[in-house]
Amino acid sequence: MELPSPRIHKMGLIKIAIVLLFIEASFALPLHYNAIDKCWRKNPNWAQDRKKLATCAKGFGARAKGGKLGDIYTVTRDDDNPVNPAPGSLRYAVSRHRPLWITFARDMYITLHMPLFLTSHKTLDGRGANVHIAGMSCLRVWNVTHVIIHGLIIHDCKESTPGNVLISTTKGVEKIYPQDGDAISIQSAKQVWIDHNTLSHCDDGLIDVTLGSNKITISNNWFFNHNEAMLLGNSDEDQADKNMMITVAFNRFGPGLMQRMPRIRKGYAHVANNFYNPWGIYAIGGSSDPTILSEGNVFVGPNDYTKKQVTEHKGCDGSLCVWRSLNDEFLQGAYFEQSGLDKPLPMPMYKLHESFRVLKTRIVPLVTKEAGALTCIPHVQC
Repeated sequence: MELPSPRIHKMGLIKIAIVLLFIEASFALPLHYNAIDKCWRKNPNWAQDRKKLATCAKGFGARAKGGKLGDIYTVTRDDDNPVNPAPGSLRYAVSRHRPLWITFARDMYITLHMPLFLTSHKTLDGRGANVHIAGMSCLRVWNVTHVIIHGLIIHDCKESTPGNVLISTTKGVEKIYPQDGDAISIQSAKQVWIDHNTLSHCDDGLIDVTLGSNKITISNNWFFNHNEAMLLGNSDEDQADKNMMITVAFNRFGPGLMQRMPRIRKGYAHVANNFYNPWGIYAIGGSSDPTILSEGNVFVGPNDYTKKQVTEHKGCDGSLCVWRSLNDEFLQGAYFEQSGLDKPLPMPMYKLHESFRVLKTRIVPLVTKEAGALTCIPHVQC
């Protein structure tokens, strides 16, 4: 006997279609609105076109090319010899004196025995593998240019002991003094882009940018479970960082962070479209008269109906500190203390970061939900 064909009410079909469209839109929104991600993540063939990433940076570090002009080098082993690294290891790749786009053959847990110094024109591209880096002082971006660090999970970085390290094939092996336990330390470097990394649990900072570093973008990273997240500027006395220009955008801060998201000295920081979970001491801090534009961020205070200040002005002359909050959203008691309202933002600096459109805050929680190292599969949209 022939069974009757099922009948679905027309209104039921419409409801199903609406639900499917909503689900599709929810997945598409981060790619549509995030100016960095939509540049490369829509392409299912990203693994065959890895260097496309080098055209996607925004903000002050937009010209960082990493190893775009070099060969693709694949890390095939997870051991670490600080003085005589084996071919196929990460340290062997980053010490070469030529441009390289560095990828990883498989999931790896690399424990560094000494700090890892990167030479100029290098990209660390963790897409397609689950790559953990931990150990002694982790990544050092020191006195170099054009570096991209993307898609890594960096954690449990410890203060290093004195010892010999291969700095590069040109400088050779040098004895270095103890280095702070930072996940990523950027010193005297220019044109650097740090994107889609997951950072936590280190002895010192998660990202430090100091000693005259400039033209930096820190984007789409996830920072959590740490005390001092990000420091921009070496000290109140050091004048080397007075010209620093840095973009901090589309990052997720928290849970479990206390302070420095970031802390800025002297330079200029555009802090845009970041999502802040409740913080312990302060979210954005500064000293020595920095210029800060906080734009389109979402700040979520503690869920106990008490006021929680976003900012901490430390040793900062209010007549010189120019701190602006523009179109930020403050939830659960969070509030921002502005300063220098009688002074305009430096227009030449302001124009330089207009390479991306700052989003409305209603989009920020969804966009930053995908911050951190992504799970990327070849032939599938990342």
